[in-house]
Amino acid sequence: MLFRSTILFTLALAFILSSCAPQHSDLIVAKFGDNEIKMKEFENAYVKNVGSFEVAKKDSLSKLKSFLDLYLNFKIKLRDAEVRGYGEDQALKQELIDYKKKVGVTYLLEKNIVEPGIKDLYNKRKWELRVSHLMIRPDSSGEEAARKLTQTILDSIKNGKSFEEMVSKYSQDSFSKPGGGDIFYVTAGQLPVEFEDAAYNTPKGQVNPSVIRTKYGFHIIKVTDKKERVPQIRASHILVAFNNGKGVPDTAYAKAKLDTVLRLLKSGEEFAKVAMQYSDDTGSKQLGGDLNFFERRMMVKEFDEAAFNLSVGQVSDVVKTNFGYHIIKVTDKKPYPSYEDDKENLKKIFKQTRYQGEYDSLIARLKIKYNFKVNDKNIQYIASRSDSVKIGGDHPKIDEIKDIEVLSYTGNSVKAKTFLTQLNGSNDYMNKLITADLLQNAANKFGADYLLDEEALNLEKTNAEFASLMEDYRNGIFIFKLQDDEVWSKINLDSTKLYNYFVATKSNYVFPDRINFSEIFSRKDSLINHYYDLLKKGENFDSVATRYTERPGYAEKAGNYGLVEINNSPLSEEANKLKNSGDYSNPFTDVGGFSIVKLIEKEPSRSKTFEEAKAEVSGAFQESESRRLEQEYIDKLKNKYKAVIHYDNLEQAFKNE
Repeated sequence: MLFRSTILFTLALAFILSSCAPQHSDLIVAKFGDNEIKMKEFENAYVKNVGSFEVAKKDSLSKLKSFLDLYLNFKIKLRDAEVRGYGEDQALKQELIDYKKKVGVTYLLEKNIVEPGIKDLYNKRKWELRVSHLMIRPDSSGEEAARKLTQTILDSIKNGKSFEEMVSKYSQDSFSKPGGGDIFYVTAGQLPVEFEDAAYNTPKGQVNPSVIRTKYGFHIIKVTDKKERVPQIRASHILVAFNNGKGVPDTAYAKAKLDTVLRLLKSGEEFAKVAMQYSDDTGSKQLGGDLNFFERRMMVKEFDEAAFNLSVGQVSDVVKTNFGYHIIKVTDKKPYPSYEDDKENLKKIFKQTRYQGEYDSLIARLKIKYNFKVNDKNIQYIASRSDSVKIGGDHPKIDEIKDIEVLSYTGNSVKAKTFLTQLNGSNDYMNKLITADLLQNAANKFGADYLLDEEALNLEKTNAEFASLMEDYRNGIFIFKLQDDEVWSKINLDSTKLYNYFVATKSNYVFPDRINFSEIFSRKDSLINHYYDLLKKGENFDSVATRYTERPGYAEKAGNYGLVEINNSPLSEEANKLKNSGDYSNPFTDVGGFSIVKLIEKEPSRSKTFEEAKAEVSGAFQESESRRLEQEYIDKLKNKYKAVIHYDNLEQAFKNE
């Protein structure tokens, strides 16, 4: 009974203790004042610093301790910035707002338009569609009449009429009409967006249920095939042209030559060898018929269709094109690239084909969200008071119109004076006459910028990632100001302090062994040997160098390099082999040509004077003072907030899987 009671008591005690023990994430690793740094915060900060959780959990305890020291310093500084009221500092607040607008707009466009756009494009381009269409142009009949005619034709197709018959009867695309409207295989990024989206939303073998409007006209779209796309293939071919080798069309001659080619290939003759001997394509025959890699639609339709239906290593049947008879062999195929590998290409395609439309849609949504309005009546009035006035100069009636509202959004009102100032700073409108149309255009253009700025300013409220980015920047500008106030602005670089620092650290400023030499350089060995002969005959080295050296910038210095370290270059090393001042070397090979060097003097290692070392002393002194002032500042803060670090708790870091 006693044993049982002991066990129960032990279990109860263990339960109580475990219940009282803090959760892993709540372990305190440091304290300062009323503030705590808990394990979860520390781990998140560390992972952000090293890049990943996997890297973090492999790091040593000493690395964790070093980071905690730095992180505590960072947190104490932020607390000091808060106490100093940096959050209410108008200059800092304005800097943060400006940054938030600049980065926020870029972030908005990237996250709301570009990234989803290129991902959609990437997924679409995995597929290729074979598409046919019937097109009606609005040129002659007018927009509404063309739309109604296209809708009537589509209704007929829905009621059982043949798509191909309707194309033959009505389509105004003369290129595709003879082939039943076929425009061959396409992939995303090649066609007008409206057409492309409709095609990708149409099942294979079916007609899209809606009339589609593009800049070319009204379309009825049919998808005849859909398959996984092969981005590029590599192929070789043998061309037998429709002539007898003398430029005269002769199909009988071509047929006979083709029979010879086919017989050789069937007998096992190497494709490349046959191509080099018989192909009429002068551009590829010497390469064994190799055409390198190519994409869909880069070759004529018949060739393209045959080649893309072959497997690697497979040889086609005879393919007839306008150029003659072809026999094709596919030698390689490129797989569909990964998203990361294709990202830049996708971005380029997206910017060219879809970006503007997506941008306009975003601005339209923001106009509704922020109740954007252009005051048309006021624009007309401003235009009436701007007769013969051009953008870029002073407006003669600015006092009369300056307070008139041009546009508004979410409680913001843009008045004429502000608006015209912005117009004057825009190259798009410079020197143009002020008209109502120009003002209307500019109001919508500038309005888009205002709306994006407004959305950027509100982005923190809805986007955690952006909020974190802004917090990092806010912390950064606070830390920068603290460093300026407590460290950099307190460093006094007066000459006495610099000199005293130089005296105390004089051993740090030493010239190594140096050498002063001159050079004659030529790109030709015959010339350098000629110059060497001149020296041997008694010509002055400096005179020869001034007249003949080809080293850019050295003729006017008689080839002199001044004092440099002995190991500065192969030239200085070669000069160091000479014993006496005035001695010169034999010609030797140097990068880009040939050289002769003359020794001026050798200077052994020596201490630098204060003047010689002044720039180094100044840099070292500033660095030393920065470290001292920084440490004094940190020590003061730690003492003020009675900072405590629990290094022992770091042993549990990244152990809670």
